[in-house]
Amino acid sequence: MDFKELPPVKEQVMKCVRCGKCRSVCPVFAEIRNETVAPRGHVFMVQMVRDGKVKPDQAVYDHLGNCLLCETCSVNCPSGIDIHELNAAARSYIYEKNPSPVKDLIFDTMWTKPALLKSAIRMMWGAQKTGAQKIARALGLTRMLPGDLPKAEQILTNIPSRSAKSRLAEVNPARGEKKYRVGYFLGCGTDLLNPNVALATVDVLTRNGCEVVIPRDMKCCGLPHIANGKMDTAQELAKENIRLFNSYDFDYIVTDCASCSSALGAKNLEFLLAGEGLDEEIEKFSEKVIDLTVFLVDVLDVRPPANDQALKIRVTYHDPCHLANAQNIKNQPRELLRRIPGIDLLEMKDANRCCGGSGTYALTHYDLSMQILDRKMDCIEATGADYIATCCPSCMMQLNHGVNRRHLGAKVVHPVELLSHSYANR
Repeated sequence: MDFKELPPVKEQVMKCVRCGKCRSVCPVFAEIRNETVAPRGHVFMVQMVRDGKVKPDQAVYDHLGNCLLCETCSVNCPSGIDIHELNAAARSYIYEKNPSPVKDLIFDTMWTKPALLKSAIRMMWGAQKTGAQKIARALGLTRMLPGDLPKAEQILTNIPSRSAKSRLAEVNPARGEKKYRVGYFLGCGTDLLNPNVALATVDVLTRNGCEVVIPRDMKCCGLPHIANGKMDTAQELAKENIRLFNSYDFDYIVTDCASCSSALGAKNLEFLLAGEGLDEEIEKFSEKVIDLTVFLVDVLDVRPPANDQALKIRVTYHDPCHLANAQNIKNQPRELLRRIPGIDLLEMKDANRCCGGSGTYALTHYDLSMQILDRKMDCIEATGADYIATCCPSCMMQLNHGVNRRHLGAKVVHPVELLSHSYANR
């Protein structure tokens, strides 16, 4: 669909009443304090691009690219404007006018082919294990990387040697009576960077009567592509995933990644695939998509057995933006943690404030991302928690980097890891 005809661009721009509420909640504006990075400023910018008053050039893209797409402004907008959708649509439109061969290589070639993405991660693992990464830093070779990557590559530490898919069967039978047949949407971040989360997910689901199927041909959820102006590629990925998962007879499609469940939800798919004539297929698919913690609490009602020998640990929880803002899921992850024997859940101040990771944002806007992260780490450190729990691989990577920068002893985990350990330590 043409940029100007997209519903958010066509119908929502004029709803802005210039109240400035979005400025008061925007994590980027809190650091830069300039109207050009405020959500309200982005609404004006999109309107001027739409109306031809400014050229859709790289400078405009860079202004819009400062946005985390965390949706904090959208959920707080009194006029109900989906500002993140306006921003994403404009980025895609501008990118079409100013394509980048490097981006095309990353997002159209490597990130659409799981085998290539896995190979790239494997090469990074090899560089870390052989010491080549440290040597490259010492020689200054990493400074040759584009953009903020010379600084940001240090975020990617302790890359696992094996992906989750290489360690899990395609079909994982339920233990005991089978209650549900579940499709596991295993996202890129969990598969390649946090395989222990996937192992814990399958462990917990099969323990609780679920047959877990991991379709081998699934693709990326497309959210990194949307954030980087590649909506056309995100559309194709979404169509492939919808076709694939709809070909199975699943009761639910579960994912442990906040970004994936947001990207696969009805609202994002309707925005992404507007005018494609796939309404029935989208509905069939998206109505089965469910966040893992919601599934465990609201559907399975898991109740880990009491354990007098359970270790007493202090846990604080960080709300991923794509779970709390995009899906209004805040209670279930906390309830799940409360049900695990031995856990003392400590609420941090501003738990739903963005950590600054936002998928690829920390890699492209490293310094600004670290400013936002520092505010989050102040809140975490004040709790004195032993564990930082969150439901997003991107947040886990960002928070782990924050822990390393602060030299803290805390460990970053997904709630399902703690749940899995509670079963194993009975």
